Amino acid sequence: MIDPAAFSQIATEAGRIALGLWPGHGHAPRTWEKGPNNPVCEADIAVDHFLRDALGRLLPDAGWLSEESVDHPDRLSRGLCWLVDPVDGTRDFVRGRRGWAVSIALAHEGRPVHAILVAPARDEVWQAVAGGGATRNGAALFASSRTMLEGARMPMDQHQPRTTVPLSPVTKPNSIALRMAMVASAEADLLATWRWGYEWDIAAAALIAAEAGATVTDSHGAPLVFNKPDPRAFGVLVSAPAIHEAARALVAPATAKALRDKG
Repeated sequence: MIDPAAFSQIATEAGRIALGLWPGHGHAPRTWEKGPNNPVCEADIAVDHFLRDALGRLLPDAGWLSEESVDHPDRLSRGLCWLVDPVDGTRDFVRGRRGWAVSIALAHEGRPVHAILVAPARDEVWQAVAGGGATRNGAALFASSRTMLEGARMPMDQHQPRTTVPLSPVTKPNSIALRMAMVASAEADLLATWRWGYEWDIAAAALIAAEAGATVTDSHGAPLVFNKPDPRAFGVLVSAPAIHEAARALVAPATAKALRDKG
């Protein structure tokens, strides 16, 4: 379908562009707000422009869905679509923190088939191919095999409200993709959100986690589908397979409340 080496080279170059504008290396990128509590910076735009051109040349027939591009409905008539978040974790990026990544997935008929997360500030490249497993820096990934929800490790803020089942907080990067990938690498047992999010945030990490053996659904436990007319999913739930149903039940009250509040 695509040349994996060329795909990897493009993603690595996108990471290099972002790193060149990262405040952690002493740069001061221009930053503004797209909306309330929704920052964007010049690195988001520079990476988006580069990827749209480079990936468009790599696979001209694929559609395009990116956080930093105007959505065009012609992507829906194509069997293939790129799903891109040029800088996932912009808040960490602009603060000079390392919890951000360039996230790229190629979806075919609603399912991601190729995925790369490039986190250059962490010297990490995560990759997956449908049916071919997942890797970080070339080493095979195997998801958490935890069998009990109580004490499960979850990336979360230390001040996050207690849940009815005690969980163990672990470091929480701003990038949702990196938090999902932590389950793929068995650095966490569970990642859960219960609000509307966009496909570009989760597509690459969803494939990486699934190929590592994690169970990946929306917050209701339904399969994730990509390149939909409305490119959103209600929450995401990534976990060790044995605790997934218990985790879904744990977040069900918060999920129901979030839906009521939005209604």
